[in-house]
Amino acid sequence: MKGSRVFALLLPLALMALTFAGCSRDPNVRKQKFFASGQNYFAQGKYAEAAIQFSNATDIDPRFVEAHYQLAQSYLKLRDWQRAYQELSRTVELQPENYPAHIDLANLLIGGRNFKAAQDQIALLQAKQPDNPLIHLAVASLLAAQENLPGAIRETQKAIALAPDRADSYLSLALLQIKDNQLQAGEGSFKKAIELDPNDADARMALGSYYASQKRFAEAEEQFRRAMLAEPKNPEPRGAIAHLYLAEGKRAEAEEFLKQTQHDLAGDSAAYRMLGDFYYATGELDKATDEYSSLAHDHPEDWQVKKNYTQLLILKNRLDEARRFDDEVLKSYPNDSDALIYRAQIQIREGHPSNALPTLQTVIKNDPDNAVAHYHLGVAFDQLGQLEQAQSEWQQAVQVRPDLSDAQLALANLALQQGDMSLLEQRASQMIKQQPGSPDGYVFRALSFVRRGQFRGAEQDVRQAISVAPQNPAGYVQMGNLKLAEKQYGDAEKAYQQALNLGPSSEDALAGLMNTYLAEKQVEKAVAAANAQIAKLPNNSGFYDLLATVLFNNKKDLNGAEAALAKSIDLDKNNSDAVIKLGQLQVAKGSTAEAIATYERAVKDNPRQVQIYILLGELYDRQQDTAKSKEAYQKALEIDSNNALASNNLAYLLLQSGGNVDEAVSLAQTARRGTPDSPNAADTLGWAFYLKGYYGQSIDLFQEALKLAAKSNRPDNPTVHYHLGLAYEKTGQSALAKKELERVLQINPAYSNADAVKKMLAQLPS
Repeated sequence: MKGSRVFALLLPLALMALTFAGCSRDPNVRKQKFFASGQNYFAQGKYAEAAIQFSNATDIDPRFVEAHYQLAQSYLKLRDWQRAYQELSRTVELQPENYPAHIDLANLLIGGRNFKAAQDQIALLQAKQPDNPLIHLAVASLLAAQENLPGAIRETQKAIALAPDRADSYLSLALLQIKDNQLQAGEGSFKKAIELDPNDADARMALGSYYASQKRFAEAEEQFRRAMLAEPKNPEPRGAIAHLYLAEGKRAEAEEFLKQTQHDLAGDSAAYRMLGDFYYATGELDKATDEYSSLAHDHPEDWQVKKNYTQLLILKNRLDEARRFDDEVLKSYPNDSDALIYRAQIQIREGHPSNALPTLQTVIKNDPDNAVAHYHLGVAFDQLGQLEQAQSEWQQAVQVRPDLSDAQLALANLALQQGDMSLLEQRASQMIKQQPGSPDGYVFRALSFVRRGQFRGAEQDVRQAISVAPQNPAGYVQMGNLKLAEKQYGDAEKAYQQALNLGPSSEDALAGLMNTYLAEKQVEKAVAAANAQIAKLPNNSGFYDLLATVLFNNKKDLNGAEAALAKSIDLDKNNSDAVIKLGQLQVAKGSTAEAIATYERAVKDNPRQVQIYILLGELYDRQQDTAKSKEAYQKALEIDSNNALASNNLAYLLLQSGGNVDEAVSLAQTARRGTPDSPNAADTLGWAFYLKGYYGQSIDLFQEALKLAAKSNRPDNPTVHYHLGLAYEKTGQSALAKKELERVLQINPAYSNADAVKKMLAQLPS
């Protein structure tokens, strides 16, 4: 009996175990468990963890519409727009009547500037729920994106009329009114939103940002602190306070506040990353890198830390370390767009832009609207010498993201390189429109005005640049440039010195200060200024480069200049400007072999630097080493097949050394297309045609070369006259041939081919 009672007790327990085991394998139970866990994480603001749990739920049941929608909300919080779009699309596919999902889709499409698709979503919503205030807000967003602010304001007011107690509607209205320059009305709307919901951190943050833009710093800080009290675990108000301190010139206070934030919110990735991001934003790359090194050690599983640290390592040119961290991310997430872009950046910096092309094109294939990928693809094309493709990619980047400052700067710099000041003004005005609080657009527009002598307009923009960013040295540098152009040397000195006080590492500021002293014939002051900054920042390669330039050009101190350039290169082997100057200085000292050695070392560190290969080619040609000269020019053309100077020099070398004339013609035509105003390119192509027997065409080109030289005030070139004389002789124009050959000896009686000239003159009929 006793045994049977034990069995009787065990049997129900066994049945219970079987029941629970069955429940744990039930997919409906498991998906709900993941869903509940995701909701819990979402409520705590842990959106990445929530996304994982919601994704687990949809893996179990691909038609679990609530999980798809919540997964979309998590991605929206994480600003992962592409995945959010995919999940919202799946949501409305499974549940067409999910109107909140349609609204989210419309807003995402507006943000991506896909206005037609957004309008389709809105039309559906208006047909189904014409009195939904959220739909009127979506319409307002679409109109605002299309620059129709009055229409957007009217739609927002309709939303308020339908639901007058919604704080978010007043917040939207306030933002539109501020954008429409209705400042007083906008401030009133902000306050109404806060009155309706005093704990609305978003409204307080927006009002604080408005106050900050008006330099009402005390009121701004009050709103940010109230937002911090409303959401003590939210790091954004703390970040806003730090930015406010920085705008007030309270850098030390900002730094200490962020250190405290890191302590208070130790478990929040966004919070503990703020200090490193602050160092990066203020240009302190060494501090930023050290901070992220520490974070990477303390938070080895934080992928955002790894990615940010990778970007810093790339900027510091610590490419092997950057690759290691980037590979860790890509091993777990092979299609991570950021990590692929970092891989491309490493490839570009290592001198392999052609390898970066497929990497970036993969990103763009997966995400056609990835503006950062388009920007870096433009950088790769730029390094390959394909400027049209580079410009196209940069334009695509700003079309997708008009506020992408790197792409805007690239387009502005391209206009500057092309010497097109009207285009530069246009680019700068676009930058100002997109980022009125950044000094960059004002600085570039001021530069375009200075180059055209429009000093009044330049000064207005410079003062605005200083006003919006008083702690940024860029505005003061441009003020110095303006005053130097106006020959107001005292004011120029003050402006450049202010820039150096704010940004001690600014090479532009130091160069401007030194140029001002040189304009005043105060060479010793220029040297002293360089040495003063070197004493403060002894590891700045650019400062030694600037010092060397003055020592070489103004003091004729070749040994001092050589030592400074060597130090500059030792600090930064990628400083191609210093490398080129060192080689030129060594040639000036009569040491061509030493210059060749300098350039040969340099191309190992700078394998994509076309100019160094060209200089090598010229030096080998000077030593009559035709094979090595040809090899150097060919390497330059492997990097940039359309480089006019390398094409011209290689073509002439082939013609002079008995090389392939057809190849030389093709190269000379490339040079002529690239530099139509160059007398050398015209002469080289003419000589190639002469050797092909096309004497009439060669005469036209030699005559053009002489006209171009005269137009640019270049010395009369005996070689062009010699070539023209030979061509005239071939066409039976003896008198003209005699005139040109006699001109050769008039210009230079010791001309290298003087004997051949004299022999031909003797043979010509008198």
